[in-house]
Amino acid sequence: MSSDDEATGAPVVRRRVILTGINSRAWEHPADRGALAALRELRGFDEVLKALSGLWNERALRLEYLGSAIRVDHRQYPRVYRLFAEAAAALDVTELPELYVQYDRSINGMCIGMSKPFIVINSGSLELLDDEELRTLLGHEIGHLLSGHAVYRTMAIILHDWAARLAWLPVGSLALRAISAGLREWWRKAELSADRAGLLAGQDTHASLRLEMKLAGGGDLSEVDVTAFLEQAAEYDRAGDLRDSMIKVGMVLDRTHPLPVARAAALRGWIDSGEYQRILAGEYLRRDDPRASSVREDVKAAADSYRETFARSQDPLVSLLRRLGDGAGDWVGSGAGRVRDWMASGGRPRANGTQSPRTDDPWSAATDQSDEPGGDRGDQR
Repeated sequence: MSSDDEATGAPVVRRRVILTGINSRAWEHPADRGALAALRELRGFDEVLKALSGLWNERALRLEYLGSAIRVDHRQYPRVYRLFAEAAAALDVTELPELYVQYDRSINGMCIGMSKPFIVINSGSLELLDDEELRTLLGHEIGHLLSGHAVYRTMAIILHDWAARLAWLPVGSLALRAISAGLREWWRKAELSADRAGLLAGQDTHASLRLEMKLAGGGDLSEVDVTAFLEQAAEYDRAGDLRDSMIKVGMVLDRTHPLPVARAAALRGWIDSGEYQRILAGEYLRRDDPRASSVREDVKAAADSYRETFARSQDPLVSLLRRLGDGAGDWVGSGAGRVRDWMASGGRPRANGTQSPRTDDPWSAATDQSDEPGGDRGDQR
């Protein structure tokens, strides 16, 4: 910012890098990418997805927002439309999806749909976010779109509804709850991917962290400090004893989104890793790259990510498991590989007559511990 801008208080105009041809894999969290790769390899998954798509009345959903919300364009909410176009341009998106603003005073947004996903944000986001923060939020939702998250998110919502309706059927309900819990774990990692996309769209690290702070405490940050907020995140990770660890596990299991302090810490960690700056410098995978993605590599990256998180965590329960032996970390990290082998075999019994394991889910180390079909249905970012 020039001295004239500082003196006059004129808004800062940032020159954002256009990430030409960037592939969504460049910003996706390894656990997000690995989970989707494993899911797509599941035999019969395409047929299930088509069946669910037939049950999901996407036309009715779009008509609902067309009739009850405001569609954003150059005439309606032009400020939002400008920021939307800027965020899309930074991620090299030429065709904008439909964007709606619905009346809700919270900071919120979602990308939903199967054949033609669209984006909805709450009116509270317009009221409580400045331009940089709102651009980041819109980039976050565009990131969901580019990664194909909207399809699987819609699938997760359908399965959640089924689990609630079939709660009176013990066997069927338990199976749907297990799948739903696994999808929620993937969803939490998908949010971390979209946070990175939002940062790349806005290219303002302070705005991205402020957005996480506003999700936690509201729109007024005049008495809030970013450093103190990140210190709070570190304290949340390490604080308490085993009882607190179990409480935290219970808090997260039924949520579709990580807690705001955890998201801020994860984004700060990604920035500190240097990956963000490398992408801005042009070192990223492009959409026309002839190298095909490898399911095995994606699942291995997901396993490595869980193993690294396990090794780095200061949580008392995780620390205890580390002290019990290094094998615990290997068990957590190799869970993705074992479920990948099970899916490749179609769940058939192994040669020794035992059934391939069903509980080592790369999306959730505690998939079969969730007893409730409900959970955080909020669409918050």
